[in-house]
Amino acid sequence: MRIRRIFAAVIATAALAGLGLTGAATATAAQGAPSYVTPSECRQGGGIPAINEPGNLCKGGTHDGEQVD
Repeated sequence: MRIRRIFAAVIATAALAGLGLTGAATATAAQGAPSYVTPSECRQGGGIPAINEPGNLCKGGTHDGEQVD
């Protein structure tokens, strides 16, 4: 009986640790390097490529604020 409780505790701890590592990896990936989009990708996402303005950013749409390359 005692072995079952210890085994259940070990499994629960491993499961929670796995969830914590997965969450940390996802958060790190979300903060990755700045992304670049092409002018056509910016337009397809509903934005306007502002390549003549400082920063060359896509304004509006799904790629809002991303640099246009």
